[in-house]
Amino acid sequence: MSQITPEQIEALLTGVADRYTDSDIVSAGIVRRIAVDGRHVQVELVVGYPAGEYLETLTHQVSALIQGLGGGISPNVTASIEIVPHSVQSQLLPLPEIKNIIAVASGKGGVGKSTTSVNLALAITRDGGRAALLDADIYGPSQPKMLGYVGRPTSQDGKRIAPVERYGLQSMSVGYLIDEEQPMVWRGPMVTQALTQLLRDTLWKDVDYLIIDLPPGTGDIQLTLAQQIPVSGAVVVTTPQDIALLDARKALKMFEKVGIPVLGVVENMSTHICSQCGHEEHIFGQAGGRRMAEQYEVPFLGEVPLDIRIREQADGGQPTVEAEPDSPLAMAYREMARRATARLATLSHGEAPAFPEIVTLDD
Repeated sequence: MSQITPEQIEALLTGVADRYTDSDIVSAGIVRRIAVDGRHVQVELVVGYPAGEYLETLTHQVSALIQGLGGGISPNVTASIEIVPHSVQSQLLPLPEIKNIIAVASGKGGVGKSTTSVNLALAITRDGGRAALLDADIYGPSQPKMLGYVGRPTSQDGKRIAPVERYGLQSMSVGYLIDEEQPMVWRGPMVTQALTQLLRDTLWKDVDYLIIDLPPGTGDIQLTLAQQIPVSGAVVVTTPQDIALLDARKALKMFEKVGIPVLGVVENMSTHICSQCGHEEHIFGQAGGRRMAEQYEVPFLGEVPLDIRIREQADGGQPTVEAEPDSPLAMAYREMARRATARLATLSHGEAPAFPEIVTLDD
């Protein structure tokens, strides 16, 4: 076999698809460096989103492809994760301690948005990212209950509050600061001020992704988010039901109007499987979230069934991704988190992804 060249390796790797960006790994900018020294081929892969065990899968796939060239070629493939800040609304600057903010919205209450938010944040943490969660539902905070935290956050200087840390996840909620049964009888300006204070007066520590669990609707909180908080992208949660889809479409259009890219749609309660007989039934309709994603030309991130374990685990303070990390339910959340963050990584490349460094080391 004639001498292999880095250009040949690069051309070969264009045939390797990245499962989460819907692109080949060269076009997606994942191939960072190619070096050839005789029959030794070094390839450095850098994935721009929390990929978990998919890194190992990708490494084996690239190694096998290069080794398949024959001729005694010896591949050395390494892979790592590198999360970078992405663009936000043009009039705002990113926060120094937070690389990316992702808003999770539904437009309508009762569709499982908060459960989805906490599981997406935990999925990012489990897959190698540093995640945090901000509960922006001032009137009905639910994250303290879902994370199983009882107590008050602390402050070293009396000015900024340390986030609550649970399951490797940083979080902040007005629910940590008030009694569980205390109602928040506040007008709009007080609510929006509370949101910005919770965000800016919390001592976040090296956060790759801050997930903001938004309240239902498209009112004061959402307007504050668009005008004052630097958001990199949004995820819209819905059920397949037509009534839920009506409000989910409003949330999606709101993000489009304020220049926040929609990373995708999550369909919650997609189907119900009877725990007694195994019968499957689409009690809220079928594939509504997927159709909505296709209609507005945004990614469909995935679906989660109506399963009693998800409710029990959230109510018990140990959400599904933490309670059963390798279960099919948890993997559904992890797949959705990878698709959403991969979509964000793709947006950062624009039309000109970084080309790999190509080096020939032999004489």
